[in-house]
Amino acid sequence: MADVNRGNRPLSPHLTIYRPQMTSISSIFVRITGNALLAATLLLIAWLLAASTSMAAFEWIQRVITSWFGDLVFLLSLWALWYHMLGGLRHLIWDTGRGLELKTAERMGWMMIIGSLLLTAFTVIWL
Repeated sequence: MADVNRGNRPLSPHLTIYRPQMTSISSIFVRITGNALLAATLLLIAWLLAASTSMAAFEWIQRVITSWFGDLVFLLSLWALWYHMLGGLRHLIWDTGRGLELKTAERMGWMMIIGSLLLTAFTVIWL
């Protein structure tokens, strides 16, 4: 028989009552940064295609890439690359069975955030 009271009760814990944890937030950001890196790669491929087709197309995409928007996209892509790489290292550590305790996992999440910001700043300033 159908449950007629289904609309009166929650089906599962939802964002309104769930408190996000560092492990879930860092995992979500690893997925987001992976998709963002794909978008930046498509922009780079567009630049290469424009360079191989015509001078007008290349000049247009070159203006886009060297504008403030292009600088912002590539700066965020650089941060995403470092964050995504650190997330991969975290998963390699977890695959060995280490760092799975709650406190350690939370510290690793904060280390990913701080480490990616520091590595991005180092890359922009010194390279």
